[in-house]
Amino acid sequence: MQKMNDKNFVQKPKTLTELSVGIRSGRTKSVDLTNSYYERIAALNPTLNVYLSLTKERALASAAKIDALAAKGAELPALAGIPVGIKDVLVTKGAPSTAGSKILKGYHPPYDATSVAKLEAAGAVILGKLNCDEFAMGSSNENSAYGPVRNPVDIDRVPGGSSGGSAAAVAADLAVATLGTDTGGSIRQPASFCGVVGVLPTYGRVSRYGLIAFASSLDRVGPFAANVRDAATLLNVIAGHDTMDATSSQRPVTDFTADIEKPVKGLRVGIPSEYFGEGLDPEVKQQIEKGIDQLRAAGAEIKEVALPTTQYAVPAYYLVATAEASSNLARFDGVRFGHRAANADTLSAMYRRSRDEGFGAEVKRRIILGTYALSAGYYDAYYRKAQQVRRLLAEEFLTAFADVDVIVTPTSPIPPFKLGEKTDDPLAMYLADIYTVTASLAGICGVTVPCGTTSAGLPVGMQILASHFNEGTAFRAARAVEAAQE
Repeated sequence: MQKMNDKNFVQKPKTLTELSVGIRSGRTKSVDLTNSYYERIAALNPTLNVYLSLTKERALASAAKIDALAAKGAELPALAGIPVGIKDVLVTKGAPSTAGSKILKGYHPPYDATSVAKLEAAGAVILGKLNCDEFAMGSSNENSAYGPVRNPVDIDRVPGGSSGGSAAAVAADLAVATLGTDTGGSIRQPASFCGVVGVLPTYGRVSRYGLIAFASSLDRVGPFAANVRDAATLLNVIAGHDTMDATSSQRPVTDFTADIEKPVKGLRVGIPSEYFGEGLDPEVKQQIEKGIDQLRAAGAEIKEVALPTTQYAVPAYYLVATAEASSNLARFDGVRFGHRAANADTLSAMYRRSRDEGFGAEVKRRIILGTYALSAGYYDAYYRKAQQVRRLLAEEFLTAFADVDVIVTPTSPIPPFKLGEKTDDPLAMYLADIYTVTASLAGICGVTVPCGTTSAGLPVGMQILASHFNEGTAFRAARAVEAAQE
C-alpha cells in the first residue's frame, strides 16, 4: 500500500479477464476480492475523495452469491464477481444518489438505473457511488457539493469532469471498472486526464433510464476500464434497447470484443486539421502525432478530413445543454423530494430558497444561461441557431465518415491542470471541452485511449471517433493504439 503523502496513487489493476478466470476456477473468491477493494478504499479515499457512499452489504451479498455458484460449478455470467463503481448521477436502489448536489442529499431511490441493473444481472459487485461534478456539470470535478476528486496520477491536479470519480477509481484501482456519463466529454476527458480507457456510446445505444438528467438529447451512459477489452466487455453488458427509455435504440447489439484484435491494415483514419491548431498543448500534440504514426506503421491509411463547423461547437453546445438543463432541473423545487428550505412563508419563497440553498454556483450559472436562451425574444437567436449549428456539424461528420472509418483527435487540448487553476474562469473551463463536444452534438460514438505522457508524466488521451453504432471499429483502432504502448 502506498503512503498517504505520496502524490501518485496509480496502481495497475488486474484485468477483468484475469480476475474472471480466477473467480470461475474458484482460485479467487469474490468476497475476498471485494473486501480487498474496501480495504484499499478505506486507505485512499480520504485523500482522493472518489467514493461518496459505499454499498458494502449489497456488494458482499452479491459476491457471496457468485462464490456459491462457482463452488457448484455453475455457469457464471460475464461480469461474475467483478467489483465496479457507479457515478452518483445513476440512481441505485436504497443507496444515496445525490448527483453531487446538496439538493439531493439524503435521497435514496426506490429503483436501479437500467445500466446498474444490467451490471448486477451480469454478476458485477456494486462497491458504491462515485463523486462527480454537481448534476454532471463541469470539466474538473471541482463542482461537487462534497468536495473535489484528486487525480491519482498527481493529487495536486484535477481528474477531469464530470465523471472524475469514475475515472480516478479505475486509475487508483479502487474498482476494476466503473460507469460514468458523458454529455459533452464527461467520460472522455477524465479518462484522458487519469490515463484510462473511456467510452462514449452512440446516443441511444445505452438506456438512460435512471440517469438523473442534465441535457436529455446529449446525456449518455458509458464505461471506464483499465484497457480496451475490459471497456468493450462492459459495453456488451449495458448496451441494448430498454422499454423504459423511449430514446434507446432497437438496433441489435453485437459483441464489441469480436474484432478487437483484428489488424488495422487498410483502416481509413481521418485527421481533422481543426483539432490540431491554436490552443493545443505542444506535448499533447506530440503524443497524438506519435499515436497516429503508430497507426500508420500498423498499416492504417491516414487521410485528412474537414470539419469546419467545429469552431462553433462550444457555443452551440453550451446553449443546447444549458437550455435542456434549465428544463430538466425545474423539477428540483423542494416539493416532492430532496432539499426543502426551512421557514419559508410562501410557496414561491420556498421554491426560491430551496433552489438557492441546494444548487451550487455552476449549476445556477447554467440554469440562468439556459433560461435566458429559451426566453421570449431570444429563443430563435440563440437556442434555434445552436440547433442549426448542431445539424451542420452532424452532417459534416456523416460526410467525413463516407470517406474514412474512424476520426482521430486529441481528447483534451491540455494535460490535467492544477486544482483551483481554472475555477475563477468559467470560459477557460468550458474551452477544455473543445474536442469532445462535437461528437456529443453529432450523436456519434468514440473511445479515448491512453497514448503517452508529457515530460511531467501526465497522461495524454487519443480520441477515436466512429459513425453511429460503429463502436466495434472504434474499439479496434483503440486496441491498436493501446498495443503500440505495450
